[in-house]
Amino acid sequence: MTQTSHDRLLIIDFGSQVTQLIARRLRELNVYCEIHPYQNVTAEFIREMAPKAVILSGGPDSVTREGSPRAPQELFEMGIPILGICYGQQVMMTQLGGKVESGHGTAEFGRAYVTPKGPHIDLLRGWFLEGDEQVWMSHGDHVSQIAPGFEVYGTSPNAPYAITADLKRHFYAVQFHPEVHHTPNGKTLYENFIKIAGFTGDWTMGAYREEMIRKIREQVGDKKVICALSGGVDSSVAAILIHEAIGDQLTCVFVDHGLLRKNEAAEVVGMFREHYNLPLIHADESELFLGELEGVSDPETKRKIIGKLFIDVFQKHADTIEGAEFLAQGTLYPDVIESVSFSGGPSVTIKSHHNVGGLPEKMGLKLVEPLRELFKDEVRALGHELGLPASFIGRHPFPGPGLAIRCPGEITREKLEILREADAIYIDQIRKHGLYDEIWQAFVAILPVRTVGVMGDGRTYDYACALRAVTSVDGMTADYYPFSHEFLGETATRIINEVKGINRCTYDITSKPPGTIEWE
Repeated sequence: MTQTSHDRLLIIDFGSQVTQLIARRLRELNVYCEIHPYQNVTAEFIREMAPKAVILSGGPDSVTREGSPRAPQELFEMGIPILGICYGQQVMMTQLGGKVESGHGTAEFGRAYVTPKGPHIDLLRGWFLEGDEQVWMSHGDHVSQIAPGFEVYGTSPNAPYAITADLKRHFYAVQFHPEVHHTPNGKTLYENFIKIAGFTGDWTMGAYREEMIRKIREQVGDKKVICALSGGVDSSVAAILIHEAIGDQLTCVFVDHGLLRKNEAAEVVGMFREHYNLPLIHADESELFLGELEGVSDPETKRKIIGKLFIDVFQKHADTIEGAEFLAQGTLYPDVIESVSFSGGPSVTIKSHHNVGGLPEKMGLKLVEPLRELFKDEVRALGHELGLPASFIGRHPFPGPGLAIRCPGEITREKLEILREADAIYIDQIRKHGLYDEIWQAFVAILPVRTVGVMGDGRTYDYACALRAVTSVDGMTADYYPFSHEFLGETATRIINEVKGINRCTYDITSKPPGTIEWE
């Protein structure tokens, strides 16, 4: 749990796939919030955190099942405003004396319309101005009897208790998901809820900067910090922030693992040495990484090898810095969310993040992660606050494992060189057409197949590549960028003509979900 001076809102997570979107909506309203799995949230936890309000998320379970997730019963006696969403509504009704039933033909999945009922309440300011409100439903169970003290303020064809509230206790419950894009007026509902709860909107990047500088100084004291610098926005913002807090107690280590884009090592090292006067070690470890990855094709194994080697390299260089007791990383909140099972137990791993948790105790370094509570766009806002150039802050994300995860199958030096050249041309094309800032992330993946082609009078048998470009807000969900056919044709022609080793280009139009942004 983070100790912060800001007004706090607690989101109790019951396992919804979109719980993180609740946090995004609240952060946009300058409200500091934290997501915690329901198993970790006890009455004592809530009292210690002292949130001004609580939101109960959706979830895949059924409250009718014995042993299904619940909130601490004491929560409802603490005098805190509560908003229950979907499964969260059903939890509230069940624990406060209402009833929930399964089936009976009242399931709703997808777009629905809510009709107002009864008097207009503060939670619904700005709603129903032009008739019924479009919302997004995703429920199999339904509330069949509301709890004592609650009244109905909105209904839908299959949810007679779509919006309910106990105004006296400031308890509110909705059957739909206001956090998703398909509930167009959902942000207004959250805005109304935080006003009811008395939030002042004190979560700003200026305030965060000052708070983190104070916390870094308290945590580090007079010790030294070694920072894992990749040259991406996350680690760079973390490095500048920590340097502002402790100055030359920070040493950055830039690891060239041989999996970087064209000219990237020279650009990153040059920028930090020339513009930021940071102590910087350029660790060329490409032979070590590529040697360990030789013959490896499984994507999860690749990530774990790279993660372990990063730790080994940091340890090696930390040992050369007297008094280094801390390792700084640019870990973000989505990294934490994707790497930790909401259930606290075994779960399907989407992908391992090389910079989240699992550091072996033998490393002997404590973590400094000043961006751990931030989403990507918040990191960029903090970068602006710290005075980093806009052109740098706007760089597309680049993963820690680098080109290794854009090279499905076995990694070879030949394939990496082909990939670097193709990627450089692709990004050059995007910049030339003025599209770079419209795109969240763009890259080339080299495919583990060779295809037959014809160039001039000769037959070729070379690699195929896939172009990838997506739009996103925070990387949690994404859609492909709708390039024109003219752009794709021109870019494919350049890559095939200018890069020896590629004779076929494809464009990846998969969204996230079901795909991930990266190929591995």
